[in-house]
Amino acid sequence: MPEPPGYGYDPSPRPGTQRAALVIHTIADVAAAFLGLWIALYLLEANHANVFVGFVEGVADTLAWWSQDIFTMDTENLRVLLNYGLPAVIYLVVGHGIAMRLRRF
Repeated sequence: MPEPPGYGYDPSPRPGTQRAALVIHTIADVAAAFLGLWIALYLLEANHANVFVGFVEGVADTLAWWSQDIFTMDTENLRVLLNYGLPAVIYLVVGHGIAMRLRRF
């Protein structure tokens, strides 16, 4: 008797792949959250002498090192929004895209 189509194919994703997708998804979300938090703190003129604000700024600078001064505007608020917002969007799109791709395997 011939085997039915798809015989031997397990449609459920593998647990390791699901875990990797979740980790990548979470890392992208955390990176974007730090960048978004820095934008909000900057626009709200948070106290730069505060330890928490300094920590968030340091993490955001580390995450956005590659995009620093892509946009040079006269308005400082717009410059910070674009220079830190672009990497946040890219991290979300790329991280979620990779996670979605892994979930389909």
